[in-house]
Amino acid sequence: MQKQAKAERLPLIGETIQLVEPKNKALAGITGRIIDETKNTITIQTEQKTKKIIKEQAKIQTKNKTIEGKNTIGRIETRIKQ
Repeated sequence: MQKQAKAERLPLIGETIQLVEPKNKALAGITGRIIDETKNTITIQTEQKTKKIIKEQAKIQTKNKTIEGKNTIGRIETRIKQ
């Protein structure tokens, strides 16, 4: 069983991820590397193109855990301090 994170304190940039259970079903299964992260969005580089995703709208699956997107909302420096 995958570990569910309460709040993600580390930056996600550079992580290879997959979107699971997105509110927009067209985004289901997108896999790629996070190349940018803002307060409310992540930018994913897939094999075909770059996609900007609203954090609140999907769960993020890394190789060892599942993160609720809403738990990553906020600036990176603020999350690290918590």
